[in-house]
Amino acid sequence: MSGAGPDAGGYRPRPSPRPHDAPTEVIARRSGTVVADPPTEVIPSYTDPPLDPPPPEDDRLDELPPEGPGRKAVRTFGELLITAGMVVLLFVFYEIYVTDWLSAGKQHAATSELDDEWRKDHFSLIDGRAFAKLHIPAFGPDYVFSLVEGTTDQDLDIGPGHYKGTALPGQPGNFAVAGHRVGKGAPFNDLDLLQSCDAVVVETQTDWFVYRVLPMKKEVQSWQQGRASQPQCKGVSPLGGLYGDTVGQEIVLPSESDVIAPVPHHPGIIPSRGQEAALLTLTTCHPKFSAAQRLVVHAVLVKQYPKDPKNPGQVPPELKESQ
Repeated sequence: MSGAGPDAGGYRPRPSPRPHDAPTEVIARRSGTVVADPPTEVIPSYTDPPLDPPPPEDDRLDELPPEGPGRKAVRTFGELLITAGMVVLLFVFYEIYVTDWLSAGKQHAATSELDDEWRKDHFSLIDGRAFAKLHIPAFGPDYVFSLVEGTTDQDLDIGPGHYKGTALPGQPGNFAVAGHRVGKGAPFNDLDLLQSCDAVVVETQTDWFVYRVLPMKKEVQSWQQGRASQPQCKGVSPLGGLYGDTVGQEIVLPSESDVIAPVPHHPGIIPSRGQEAALLTLTTCHPKFSAAQRLVVHAVLVKQYPKDPKNPGQVPPELKESQ
């Protein structure tokens, strides 16, 4: 059997087994220990640096000198001024806004009652009750206030009031009306803006009466060469004669009540029949927020339109002058 090679007898020896390659997904060992990556979702710990120590308390703040009499007086005076200012602000707010709101309700109620009374055949003039309506187109198409009989505080809280004893709308004489300028509805807030020839329309149960503001004092001399040629000034001119002192606008003292006389400023004069003008006089406080003076506007009757029961929606063309 000597000389027999590895292929002798057709026999081949089995090769020795090969060691398996290490799997690639396994981290190689080093010195027998597996080294793993630290988890990425863990935030490394951090330690804040030490804070600076707080500053020592300043005990000197507690060592303020005591208040003397002068300092106390100044502080007390300042507090009184602040309190007084708040009281004034509240009063102004009440006078302008709250009283406006209250008067608006009273005016609405008076107007509703007046409309009901006008539907009756007979209408009576009663103190403190509305009897007519005032329209001033220059103040806008919606300007209308119900006029009440009387000028007491309670009357003027409702709206413009008729001076008792003066003429009624459309009558010869002086139909005089007072109204508030600030607060309580402020119906005459813009009375100073009226110009000569502006229309003031008074509506009653049966008629429309159209008054127009008289020429201003500075316009009297040049009236014929000035505004007299304008269409709305037809029938308007300086009155002259007994009414020579009666102009479109003037400012007087509260004691000058003769501005509402039949002949303004001349209470002792009684014009003869046919010479008496039909005037309208509007009065209010002046300046605004003060009762030191009175602003007075005089107007003269130029037209009268009887109401048509068959056409209750018909109104004078003068009411459209604001459009």
